[in-house]
Amino acid sequence: MKIIADDKIPFLTGVLESCAEVVYLPGAKVRPVDVKDADAIITRTRTKCNEGLLSDSKVKFIATATIGYDHIDTQWVEANGIEWTNAPGCNSSSVAQYISSALLNLACKHKIFLRGKTLGVVGVGNVGSKVVNVGEALGMRVLRNDPPRADKEGSDAFVDLAQVVAESDFITMHVPMDKGGKYPTYHLGNGELFAAMKNSAFYINSSRGPVCDNAALKAALKGQDIAGAVLDVWENEPNLDLELLDLVDFGTPHIAGYSADGKANGTAMSVNALSECFGLDFAGWYPSDVPVPEKTSIKISSDGSFEEKMLAAVSLSYNIKDDSDRLRNSPATFEKQRGDYPLRREFPVFRVECSDKEVFEALIQLGFKVEL
Repeated sequence: MKIIADDKIPFLTGVLESCAEVVYLPGAKVRPVDVKDADAIITRTRTKCNEGLLSDSKVKFIATATIGYDHIDTQWVEANGIEWTNAPGCNSSSVAQYISSALLNLACKHKIFLRGKTLGVVGVGNVGSKVVNVGEALGMRVLRNDPPRADKEGSDAFVDLAQVVAESDFITMHVPMDKGGKYPTYHLGNGELFAAMKNSAFYINSSRGPVCDNAALKAALKGQDIAGAVLDVWENEPNLDLELLDLVDFGTPHIAGYSADGKANGTAMSVNALSECFGLDFAGWYPSDVPVPEKTSIKISSDGSFEEKMLAAVSLSYNIKDDSDRLRNSPATFEKQRGDYPLRREFPVFRVECSDKEVFEALIQLGFKVEL
């Protein structure tokens, strides 16, 4: 069999070659001629799997090593007998790590005490549920908004978007991109939403670029209708609105889910799904070579605020400021920064020594190994 694979999918090279011809190509450059005689595609978000790419191919299976799948025309694919799968939840802990760093960096930059502040989580699926835990670990009041879940499970645990917008000090988006259907999310972050937010509130989007109307966000920031914003995803990426990049507190190149752990999970889920589809002998496969950073432990100073101590610990594993500085310094290399993203591991890999009981408990809840 023949497999076309995105050449930026980590841990995949050499895994499937024992049973297939595997051709590795840049995701954005996969053409109809490349997939014409392929049986399967393992991809990421940059390959548009639609009629234009697949109509003259013999592809029977598509695996995307990502949570999102709006790059797959699922209606056309299913109508033409092509199976497909995504990797739900694969990088949920990575995004929660990103949001932890974003909240703590915003707090320290703007001298905000997070305890008692309100975090509005829009979309409470695999990712949003872990972001809820982040907010609770940081002592925040958390509002959950998820209309699909509220319809299925009842509304007791959820609030409507209007309440999130009116009461939240931070709003973070964790929804799929959907232009139609019962729960459209295209431009859910729009001028009306920004106008209704507190002018002291912050907006965060790490879901999909078009979930936020970038022009409306730019106008809200320029008009000081809101206090600030963090963007990991952008409309028309990798071609960024450079004025908007200058206006946000932190801007990153679509890497919120880019921990090595999240990538390993996504690759493993794709390989296992491919194995099941074609009856291959890779059931239960997981990368054995996920690297570990040189420094995995830190002792937190007894000086400073809760937010400063937490930021020091979280920054041992990840600091959003580093990615933001790189993007500001070289926005034209957006795709290269994604492709060559540095090693990043999640909280459970790291050990923190601290004498502050409040910080100790928060770090335990986030998943760190902690010693008093």
